[in-house]
Amino acid sequence: MKIKKDDTVIVLAGKDKGKTGKVLKAMPKENKVIVEGVNIQTKHQKQTQKAAAEIKHQEGPIDASNVMFYDTKAKKPSRVGYKFEDGKKIRVAKATGAEID
Repeated sequence: MKIKKDDTVIVLAGKDKGKTGKVLKAMPKENKVIVEGVNIQTKHQKQTQKAAAEIKHQEGPIDASNVMFYDTKAKKPSRVGYKFEDGKKIRVAKATGAEID
């Protein structure tokens, strides 16, 4: 999976298509990501002795194949590639050739 935490991504498919947001959590084993402000789900929290009952809105996971890295400088989505410099593996935006990390 080429998407990492804190990357800015754009959603390609689903009900939130076209939205951009920061990756809050990447789950490579499940091939899913949680993106800020995307796939909002409603959770009803039961009342406890310490806290009142409430309805929480939180982001749910979406498949990593439905998002693409968003190059904020070029203002367009880009595929991610790799190149080696001085024995280190560096992520590169294919659209502009700029280094990501």
